[in-house]
Amino acid sequence: MSWVKWIASRFTPRHYEAPIDPASCTTSAAIPVHSTRLDSMVSSGTRPLRSHIHDYDHSLLWATIALLSLGLVMVYSASIALPDSPKYSTYMPYHFLVRHIASLVTSLFGALIAFRIPLKTWDKYAPRIFLVALLLLVVVLIPYLGKGVNGARRWISFGITNIQPSEIMKLAVTIYAANYTVRKQEYMHKFAKGFLPMALAVGVVGALLLLEPDMGAFMVITAISMGVLFLGGVSARLFIGLALTAIGTFGMLVWLSPWRRERIFAYLNPWDDRYAQGKAYQLTHSLIAFGRGEWFGVGLGGSVEKLSYLPEAHTDFILAVLGEELGFLGVVVVILLFYVIIRRAFQIGRQAFALDRIFSGLSAQGIGLWIGTQTFINMGVNLGLLPTKGLTLPLVSYGGSGILLNCMALVLLMRVDFENRVLMRGGKV
Repeated sequence: MSWVKWIASRFTPRHYEAPIDPASCTTSAAIPVHSTRLDSMVSSGTRPLRSHIHDYDHSLLWATIALLSLGLVMVYSASIALPDSPKYSTYMPYHFLVRHIASLVTSLFGALIAFRIPLKTWDKYAPRIFLVALLLLVVVLIPYLGKGVNGARRWISFGITNIQPSEIMKLAVTIYAANYTVRKQEYMHKFAKGFLPMALAVGVVGALLLLEPDMGAFMVITAISMGVLFLGGVSARLFIGLALTAIGTFGMLVWLSPWRRERIFAYLNPWDDRYAQGKAYQLTHSLIAFGRGEWFGVGLGGSVEKLSYLPEAHTDFILAVLGEELGFLGVVVVILLFYVIIRRAFQIGRQAFALDRIFSGLSAQGIGLWIGTQTFINMGVNLGLLPTKGLTLPLVSYGGSGILLNCMALVLLMRVDFENRVLMRGGKV
């Protein structure tokens, strides 16, 4: 048995196999008999175990494993030179590699646990999970409890590890928006009872995130909640109003914040002398990295920009290092892998809708919106298509909370797919 099949077998709860009535298995017409062993099983009323290869989505699992594996390699490559800088002078060259491996192991166990939880349980506790995530967003702002890095207070320290509440909120708002849409389905075309409560909840989350500040996470969470409401059947007029309000709000936040406004000007003209060594420093070096990579890259480990030129090369700008070392071809492969995951998320959600499982379908497509939006913003920032934002590349960038919550979200997606398959086979979940 390969290690991939072993992981899949751990994901597959065997007690969901539906029993077969012995009376229906007495003739060869009911179940074709190909061996003595199968014949004895059929005659005794025992159901042959299906191969686990049919119980999980091949493309989704392989795309996830490929991105996690590529991320492990690129985190090591991008971080190996960090101890040469004064900020990380006390670290060993493999410090970030070891911590990233620990995050992957933790994420695997978290994913195994999350997969065992039925969707009806996620649905039942979605409001409570949202409240817990909201409480953590408050806690992170409390002095001595929240940990500040690079001028932003986004982490809660637990000694050997840190957690980022905004990552927890992304999962929480995905399932809460799906739960809310199902509960308020009859009011989705009304402003006061359908749209306003969810808008207020997202507004409170946004206010807490902007106090950290973490505008990037706010943008992702807004996209998730708006997208789930739209997919759940919210009135088109209300949705357009929400979209315009969101755009206006983000525009006002940029205009009223001098440092955000300067970042926009730097994005529009990064090579200007006023910005190239200041607000646009990361962007200019990211573009240089992509330019050096050309079609096939300079070779794994051969990046120059990661040698203390490109800040946050192992987190927010890991795609630039990948582009420099693996070239245009490597970037295209990453884009295609994310395309597979996002496409499967919407297909799995559509299948859940066909089975009249609205919460499951909205959760699946909400996860697709989450991964898609964050990937688009991160890649856009790295390529100079969007202003600089502090968002990691899902499954690839260094970061324990991000990897854990990304893996939990994707196994939740696999859980939706698993339950769809069980129901289509006539079983029960």
